[in-house]
Amino acid sequence: MLSTRARYHLGQIVRHRKHPFRGVVFDVDPKFNNTEEWYESIPEEARPAKDQPYYHLLAENEQSYYVAYVSEQNLIADYSGEPVGHPDLPDLFGDIEDGTYPLQFAMN
Repeated sequence: MLSTRARYHLGQIVRHRKHPFRGVVFDVDPKFNNTEEWYESIPEEARPAKDQPYYHLLAENEQSYYVAYVSEQNLIADYSGEPVGHPDLPDLFGDIEDGTYPLQFAMN
């Protein structure tokens, strides 16, 4: 049985430790659940372990909005209180409250 526990929760704003982007968590995989091709595309010296939570983010940087898939070791909580501007946020979440986004509906 997998005993990994996710550090971040749905609706939480996080930042990447090394790259200049932030986002809102909208799903969590308890361990790596993407393609080997995606994993192998990460330079070996920067490749994160597979046996940790991976987060799906509605992400943004200064140029664009996108969906990111990021390992827990590469994230830190963002307590700035600044909203995220991703255009898909209203499809999943309500308005920001105390630095987090509440879910608009129950998820499985």
